[in-house]
Amino acid sequence: MGRAPYRGGVYRFLLTPRWWGINVFVLLAIPFCIFMGSWQLSRFEGRVHEEHAANRQAASDASQAARPLDSMLPVNKATSGRRVSAHGRYGAQLLVPGRQLDDKNGFYVLTLLRTDQGKSLPVVRGWLPGTASAAKAPAAPRGEVTVVGALQASETPGDNGVSAQGGLPAGQTAAISSAALVNLVPDRLYDAWVTLDKADAGMKAVPASAPDGTGLDLKAFQNLGYTGEWFVFAGFTVFMWFRLLRREVEAARDAALGLAPEETSPVTVPSS
Repeated sequence: MGRAPYRGGVYRFLLTPRWWGINVFVLLAIPFCIFMGSWQLSRFEGRVHEEHAANRQAASDASQAARPLDSMLPVNKATSGRRVSAHGRYGAQLLVPGRQLDDKNGFYVLTLLRTDQGKSLPVVRGWLPGTASAAKAPAAPRGEVTVVGALQASETPGDNGVSAQGGLPAGQTAAISSAALVNLVPDRLYDAWVTLDKADAGMKAVPASAPDGTGLDLKAFQNLGYTGEWFVFAGFTVFMWFRLLRREVEAARDAALGLAPEETSPVTVPSS
């Protein structure tokens, strides 16, 4: 009876340069994938925390006294949503179509407040259902007024549901931002806007939105998706390593038992 091959010799291929490279790659790839997945997960958890903090802040802001507009500028994560007050006279009025409220389509009524500082503040006086129409929008109060509402940062077309549509009828704007309004009105504008606590003339008040880059927006769920991808990559790396190892072991055992397939010699075609 022949002598069985030494089992330990089957794994000698692990000492070859090729497998040294494979092993080093796997040892580096797995912790890297786990680190990246954990980092993406921490980003998602951070956004969840920001969402809860923003909700608490919004509830707190609603009960706080309004502060002067200029003291809360420029708008950032700390000041976005805070209650501010501004004094002046209403001027030009614009409509912002394609805005939803309570799962209904409608439009904002946006009126510029000319302040004592010589600059105009975009003020969303309320929301109305249906297609944007100047005939539906109530006129702004005349004379000097003091507005109180939530401070908001200028919108970016294409982000957070803000339309990037162009070619709107006169008197309409897709985004509430100084960059968009500067082409529609001659006023010097604040790089911010305010949504009133209480809407004017039968309109619905527009709730303040969370600042960009916070809360459970699309980017937050992208972080969650990337988390899954990195962990899948780590598992796939381990799976492929074991698959390659098993194939090499089987090939080495077959060779030790003399079962390796013989190399076929090339067929010579006789010349005519």
